[in-house]
This record gives sequence, C-alpha cells and structure tokens, in this order.
Amino acid sequence: MSLFRKLFGKKSDQPKEQIPNQERSKYMPEVKLPADERFTINFKSNGGKFLYCENMAEIKESFNAILDENQWHNEKVFLIDERLQDLFKELQLNPTAKASESAYFLSTCEYLISDDGSLLISSNQIAEKKLYELPEHFIIFATTSQFVENIGEGLKGIKTKSKATIPTNITTIKHFATADDKDFLTYGSSAKNLYLLLLEDL
Repeated sequence: MSLFRKLFGKKSDQPKEQIPNQERSKYMPEVKLPADERFTINFKSNGGKFLYCENMAEIKESFNAILDENQWHNEKVFLIDERLQDLFKELQLNPTAKASESAYFLSTCEYLISDDGSLLISSNQIAEKKLYELPEHFIIFATTSQFVENIGEGLKGIKTKSKATIPTNITTIKHFATADDKDFLTYGSSAKNLYLLLLEDL
C-alpha cells in the first residue's frame, strides 16, 4: 500500500501486527522501507518541499498556494513543456522562453529516485540547458507512478520509453536550497528552491 494512502486514506479496522525493530534478531535482514517512503524521507532531508495531492483539483489548489506564497502570479515562468501551460491554464501563467527573465521554472521530471531523494531529468524537461542556467525556484509536477529504486532503474526506464530517440542532458537534482543553506557539501551543486507537486495515480 502506498505511504500516502496510509497517511491520508481511511484507517483499516484490522490493525496489522508488526514486530518492533528492537525485538528483531540481529541476524534478520534489515527491513527496507517502500520506495515512496524512502523517497519522501530522503527528499525532505535534501531540503525539498513536498505537496502530496490525490487529484488534479488538489494539484491546482497547491500550485496556486505556491504562487500566492511567493507572489508569483504576475511573474514570468520559464516553461519548456507547453503541455503544462494547457494543464494549468486556469492559473493564467505568463510563460517565457528566456530563463533569465523568469521568477521560477515549471516542469515535469523523468523519475523520482527513492534511494537518495533526487529527481531525474533530461532534455525532455530542460532542453540542453545546465542547471545553473535555470531559475533558482523550481515547481515540479510528478506522479506516484514515477518512483524508481535508483538511478540505474531510472535510466533503464528512460531507454525503454524512448526507443526512437533517447533524450540527452540526463542529470539529477539532489541538493535543494533551504532558508539556512550554509552546508559546504552543497557548494557548486546549483541548489534549487524546489516544490514537488505529487499526484497519486496508482
């Protein structure tokens, strides 16, 4: 069962029996959390902002709240995927083809990597641009069907989906800017202030 259904869905009448970790034998294999749970923990520890939504109405409501919070309603948005403009047409976005003119970047991603909480993207999302050329603020729209265990599984998925033309410029976004972003480990990593709008589609 999805982590999100456990958190937000109906509670079961029959509680599941669980063996507390301290009662497990040290010889027993370590319990591995589901992919969605691991992604959520790792993504948040990386500094990402996470908004789980059960339907498109909630996605649009959350997106509008982000625009309100940052006063971006009249600001330009860097947008490569024109389908997103149609998807969010009620919000009357102001798209531009110039990243330098925009307040934020709206995009999808290829996959959500559970093992390290990163987002796998490619030229399908960012064309041939480098991360440092993109706006500081990202709003990423993704679905729960995009969870994969690791980067290798994500690359395999890209290859399978793109039999005709494999996209170029494949990279991951892992370090996200925070209010107190002074960690030297993020230096030079083009850390982004990233909001993830996640739609439950499973």
